[in-house]
Amino acid sequence: MVTIATFNEPSQAKHLKSRLQEAGVKADVHNEGHLQKVAFMSKPQANAKVLVTEEDFEVANKLMVEWEASDPEIGLAIRCPQCKSPRIEYPQLTRKFLIPSIASILFALKIFQKEFYCQDCHFTWSKGGES
Repeated sequence: MVTIATFNEPSQAKHLKSRLQEAGVKADVHNEGHLQKVAFMSKPQANAKVLVTEEDFEVANKLMVEWEASDPEIGLAIRCPQCKSPRIEYPQLTRKFLIPSIASILFALKIFQKEFYCQDCHFTWSKGGES
């Protein structure tokens, strides 16, 4: 399964999953809000991911583009500002470089600022915009 969309709110991800399933596309939601809250002492951001099979990715992507104009919840999907990828993590070190306990200490000490991270182009940006 591959990520087709990333949202801040699980309800938005569930909404897209329902729309995709109604259109005949198998979809699932993966929510890592609890991990972010506990392990990284973060308010969950980019935590609800909608996953589809690789075979359905193109169809699901076309449907999303079509629905974004008329469905405000789908339009809230988070994308990389540089490459438009939906494969986003927050905070940027969650599963990449350090074990969660060390990362949470570094974030708590403000040695690292929490940023969004694009898994495709490796771009990072803050909540307020690009970095």
